[in-house]
Amino acid sequence: MNKRQLYYQVLNFGMVVSSALMIWKGLMVITGSESPIVVVLSGSLEPAFHRGDLPFLTDRVEDPIRVGEIVVFRIEGREIPIVHRVLKSHEKQNGHIKFLTKGDNNAVDDRGLYKQGQHWLEKKDVVGRARGFVPYIGIVTILMNDYPKFKYTVLFLLGLLVLVHHE
Repeated sequence: MNKRQLYYQVLNFGMVVSSALMIWKGLMVITGSESPIVVVLSGSLEPAFHRGDLPFLTDRVEDPIRVGEIVVFRIEGREIPIVHRVLKSHEKQNGHIKFLTKGDNNAVDDRGLYKQGQHWLEKKDVVGRARGFVPYIGIVTILMNDYPKFKYTVLFLLGLLVLVHHE
């Protein structure tokens, strides 16, 4: 491989990465969510979502959160968002809404997951609401997180493919 081909491969790889980032940012703007898609990491919401499902999220400010909706939320001090259903909602007279969540497959509500002293979630905790999903496609992400050697092997093979690919 000569220098010209190597530069071409590097630029091609850069275009793929920048295109993926532009698509992600575009989805963020369209959906209003900081994370337009997430991977379901546990079976706590079965039968609605299974481990590895990929829900599509929206987070429109004007839409109130309703009991029965599936929301993705972050807890202060926890890095990974949680996908669960709204179990109860409590609206104050000033219009401020608080709500409680629970996994469909869990025996108890999520108060044990919330930060200490927190009994309800607020709108600021929500990353988005599930509007649809692709089943099991996120299992690759789970495998890469659970088996680091698998992740490094896949990344190595993809990098090798980019370097040796000829058009």
